Amino acid sequence: MNIDVSDLKKLSRKELLELLIDQVKENDDLIKELNSYKKELKRRKLIIENAGSLAEASLEIFEVFQKADEAAKLYLENVKKVASTDGDDNG
Repeated sequence: MNIDVSDLKKLSRKELLELLIDQVKENDDLIKELNSYKKELKRRKLIIENAGSLAEASLEIFEVFQKADEAAKLYLENVKKVASTDGDDNG
């Protein structure tokens, strides 16, 4: 609400008090709204931070599985070599 100083001077004390009360109520409402937005912003920041952490964890798990897969392949190759060597010895 925009009121000139000259307009304020023309108002009675009661009207001034009502204006002040309205402004205080509006201020309280705006503070509540601001706090609500701050909470939402904090929640979203946490989601973003956790998303980064989850992405890093996923990458690390992927690397672990990749190495486990390589180790399993190497193990199978060695088992096949041993089996073929044993087969050659018996024949």
